[in-house]
Amino acid sequence: MRRYDAAEHINVGTGEDLTIRELAETVRDIVHPGAELAFDATKPDGTPKKLLDVSRLHALGWRHRIGLGEGIESSYRWILENRDHARGADKGAAA
Repeated sequence: MRRYDAAEHINVGTGEDLTIRELAETVRDIVHPGAELAFDATKPDGTPKKLLDVSRLHALGWRHRIGLGEGIESSYRWILENRDHARGADKGAAA
């Protein structure tokens, strides 16, 4: 961001598309592999594509180095390793 000073927003992402099902399966496989996913087929599908346009970011030379699965796994591992500390902080804040 040192090379960007325009007023327009910049999307940060991988530029790779995936479905909601694929995202849910990725999270499930990392967080709770034995879980069964249920989708309500009676609800509308919503926007068919939810891919961010990362062309401005790429034009600045930035590319993601961590894939989605690796990022979710790393974040989840951090949460598990730090949840007791975070709960302690919550108790102190409530007092």
